[in-house]
Amino acid sequence: MSPLNAASLADLVVHMPADASAAPLLPRYDRSLARTGVVHLGLGAFHRAHQAMVFDALLQAGDPRWGVLGVAMRSTDLADALAAQDGLYAVQIASAEGVRWQVVGAILRTCVAAREPEQVINAIAAPATRWVTLTVTEKGYGPALADLLVRGLAARHAAGLGGLTVASCDNLSENGRKLQRLCVDAANAQNAALAGWIASQCAFPNSMVDRIVPAATPRQREEAAQALGVDDACALATEAFTEWVIENRFHDPADATVLRAAGVNVVDDVKLFEEAKLRMLNGSHTAMALLGAVQGWPMIADGVALPAVRQYVHGFMTDMVMPHLQRPGLPAYRDALLARFANPGLHHKVHQIANDSSLKIPLRWLPTLNDNLAAGQGIEPLAFATAVWMRFVQGVDETGAAYAMSDPQAASLQALAREHAGDVPGSVRALLGVVSIWGTALPHDLRFTTRVTHWLTRIRADGSHQALAELNSQTNPKT
Repeated sequence: MSPLNAASLADLVVHMPADASAAPLLPRYDRSLARTGVVHLGLGAFHRAHQAMVFDALLQAGDPRWGVLGVAMRSTDLADALAAQDGLYAVQIASAEGVRWQVVGAILRTCVAAREPEQVINAIAAPATRWVTLTVTEKGYGPALADLLVRGLAARHAAGLGGLTVASCDNLSENGRKLQRLCVDAANAQNAALAGWIASQCAFPNSMVDRIVPAATPRQREEAAQALGVDDACALATEAFTEWVIENRFHDPADATVLRAAGVNVVDDVKLFEEAKLRMLNGSHTAMALLGAVQGWPMIADGVALPAVRQYVHGFMTDMVMPHLQRPGLPAYRDALLARFANPGLHHKVHQIANDSSLKIPLRWLPTLNDNLAAGQGIEPLAFATAVWMRFVQGVDETGAAYAMSDPQAASLQALAREHAGDVPGSVRALLGVVSIWGTALPHDLRFTTRVTHWLTRIRADGSHQALAELNSQTNPKT
């Protein structure tokens, strides 16, 4: 079977019936005329299933300015595999209605920052470059990233070129402001004039991105071969839902209209959307993943298919989270999230989502928990989720199957769990005492600690299924 590349794509375009409703969507623009207008840092599955598809839509619409240089930060495998395919790859888009395929052509070139830093610097400084986008990490931005960006921006400044839009697409609150401070501070340590140019001439919009993109598996490669008749080593899968909310703050103000035409939501304040995503989607996702790991379901959709789990997640979002949010259309957003979680075509592993829970809980749960405690409102769904997390750190599910806990604090958390294995109040005190996760106030909040102790006692005594049934019996059934 021929590999997916420019030559095999040309053959697919010629032989693909244009009116076939089930036919894959292919790039029908001349990729040789596309210009590298975007330098993307953090070449991975999420970018390829999200921003790159927006840029592909702009290229399909006849705007050649949105070709992408895809920059892997360290790993060479994906960058080299994409280079061998002329940047082309297929995306399997799954919904309750079925599966469709799209070949994305927006990535024109790839490189690796650790291996070829000068290519990245030169690309940022190239006259055709208009945007730099990032999907680097949820764990924060550091000096190495700042150095790479500032070197590129310094080269651009030295060449007498205009500024850029530098758009963080990482799951970080106020991501644009954080990235701007990082770059300006790093530049200021070298050159005050450069720092002033970055601050005044480059735009750093806040943004929020949302699309579930499971880790790629050999299954996508096999199914791409069946659907397209070519071998795609870079095939991946995603869901039909996609959202990109970005602040109306661009180096070229006309980009707002261009992006809106491609389905991007350009707004004055991203925070309303960001908070809803972090608290509703990410918060309930983490709660479900931890419960799934404890109960032994492989995929999120397996859990949402259980009425008790669906009721729990609905109540979690409706009763705890939504009263403290201002995003427009919250009930519809909640229902869309439940439909996404239940998507049978999306194989999202619970242990993948449960990874790094010690880093996720402070962002995804604590704001909601603190708001409810301060307002004297219900806390049961998150008290239960906290008890489930305490059961999760034991590293063995309720069927007796052991699992590896992928978390920067795994060793210390599991040591605490073992130390207090027969002592529920001691476990609660010890695990809530991890300040980096729970802060300093929650361990001393009697209302919270009492309810966590109750649920951990129930889970240890009778299992999480019975504990969840008790929790759901306290509220009206909701679906």
